[in-house]
Amino acid sequence: VTNYRVPQGVGDIVMIQSDHTGAVDILSAELETADLLGEQRKAQPPPLAAPTMWTTEKMKEFKAKMGKEKNGRMVVKRGEVVTVRVPTHPDGKCICWEFATDDYDIGFGVYFDWTTVTSTAITVQVSESSDEEDEEEDEEIEGLSPAGDVERGSKNYLRNRYGEIMPVYRRNSHREVQAGSHEYPGEGIYLLKFDNSYSLLRNKTLFFHVYYTS
Repeated sequence: VTNYRVPQGVGDIVMIQSDHTGAVDILSAELETADLLGEQRKAQPPPLAAPTMWTTEKMKEFKAKMGKEKNGRMVVKRGEVVTVRVPTHPDGKCICWEFATDDYDIGFGVYFDWTTVTSTAITVQVSESSDEEDEEEDEEIEGLSPAGDVERGSKNYLRNRYGEIMPVYRRNSHREVQAGSHEYPGEGIYLLKFDNSYSLLRNKTLFFHVYYTS
């Protein structure tokens, strides 16, 4: 290196001229930081639209229909959170759900995991509380990230893949069928959470139907 110049002030750059070719390379002192911020911005998912929600009064008909379906009925035990994981389907554009309960209400919320879909199978995860779900998520994140890797091991960075469509709150699903839909924001997995963690005494019988439309 025969010629170099280092200007002073914010946004410093370094100009390096080759002794052989005369070519000049311009390096920014903020280049690394800018690159990292750029990657972080790319990792930020777009905002999620609110779902469309409605209710119907055809409780008996809905329960009778779901009671005959193989996976149309389940029991959410006291203190439990049941998460139904529904991948986006390549033939679909919108997810729809309907549910009702016997005798008592239940908490319900919808979230989205911006992840690559490898299977369209719907799965069910049962946790004893929302705190336990957080611990399982932490274990998943730790499993995805090398120990000590700051760039790839940041929990906040990886948690950006989870988005909230509708927070969990209690629904009068014992009085009306609760229904809703949401247009696919992209590829990923919907997390439909049925929360009975607030109940210390009562199990909840849940009648549930989820499907996609094109």
